[in-house]
Amino acid sequence: MRGGRSLGRRFEWLWGAYAVSALGTWLAFDAFSLIAVIVLHAGATEVAVLSAAGLAVGAAVATPLGPWMEFRRKRPVMMAMDLVRCVALLTIPAAFAFGALTFVQLLVVSVVVSAADIGFTAASGAFLKSLLPPEDLLAANARFEATQWTSTILGPPLGGAAIGVFGPVTTTLVNAVSFLLSAVGIRAIGGTETHPVRTGTARAGGLLEGWRYILAHPVLRPLFCNTVLYNAMIMVSLPLLAVLMVGDLGFTAWQYGLAFSVPSVGGLIGSRLARRLVPRFGERQVLLASGRLRACWPIGLAFVGPGTAGLVLVMVVELGVITSCAVFNPVYSTVRLRQTDSGRAARTLSAWSVTTKATTAGMTALWGVLAGFTGPRTAIAIAGVLALATLLLLPRRIEPAPEMAPLRADGVL
Repeated sequence: MRGGRSLGRRFEWLWGAYAVSALGTWLAFDAFSLIAVIVLHAGATEVAVLSAAGLAVGAAVATPLGPWMEFRRKRPVMMAMDLVRCVALLTIPAAFAFGALTFVQLLVVSVVVSAADIGFTAASGAFLKSLLPPEDLLAANARFEATQWTSTILGPPLGGAAIGVFGPVTTTLVNAVSFLLSAVGIRAIGGTETHPVRTGTARAGGLLEGWRYILAHPVLRPLFCNTVLYNAMIMVSLPLLAVLMVGDLGFTAWQYGLAFSVPSVGGLIGSRLARRLVPRFGERQVLLASGRLRACWPIGLAFVGPGTAGLVLVMVVELGVITSCAVFNPVYSTVRLRQTDSGRAARTLSAWSVTTKATTAGMTALWGVLAGFTGPRTAIAIAGVLALATLLLLPRRIEPAPEMAPLRADGVL
């Protein structure tokens, strides 16, 4: 690992493209929901359907992408996914300008963007694995993590201000432009990329090879189960916490936003810590310690009360969650890339993303029903307990992956 030194011109272009699109995405944070409420006067049920269906259907649509991209050069795939997201998002301000925007269009665009997100993430992970030597992967992932959290801090308040001044579809337009600029940056990476060898035709069903590979792998299997469940439990709590804080406890919208924007500084702290802790303690120890620590915080959200004390409690819990996740995430991403065979990278990462999004969508809908029976506080507490249970799913050992037999393009060993 090279610390703070440059990882090369080609990586700098990739990092710059990521930074632009990440900032655009966070500027447009919750933009579809806001547009649905402000422009289309949608109710809570419609907004919930928009959030859950976009993830679930997007994951289903993305299922064939992993096998399709495995035997293609990854940089053109990344550019294509950026352009697809750009064009899809541009249809929203265009329809709004002509007074033709509908809920169905928002739903379709949400699905397309979600599917393209999965495709881009899988292709970019495979490309990064081929771009850098293994010893530089942690430094690269830590920089991506820091960029993500910087965008999280800056994006939502700037986006909210832009919507207030320029209108509800402003951030969607900016996000579309950010994907266009990302595609330009990826194009500027240059260099040569070897075309993956194929001996047959990749089938859509070949994505099953990604799941099969994950579930048969002694390190990836527990890491997969841990991250999918933990991410779902974090995401299902967010809308319920909004109802609890704003609806039941009387916090204002700006206080609710403050409760999440201020603790995001923990993302910058954690991503910098990861690069310093791994050389000292090793990947395994840092992964296990941060994985255990991040599981202990979410249960605290069930105890939030009114007033300043309640706001401070949420900030402290979120700071703990974000800081420990920011240490865990780059180490986990690095371990996942190193443990995944290069010939299976796109399918494995696609299967991982599809499962994460589909599980989050299903759990979000389920927890909405649960909260209707138990109330949001109890539902948040149950999610916190299940987050604690992810302690049992952390990998007990991390060893070099055994050599695998060559994989044909049709997914058969």
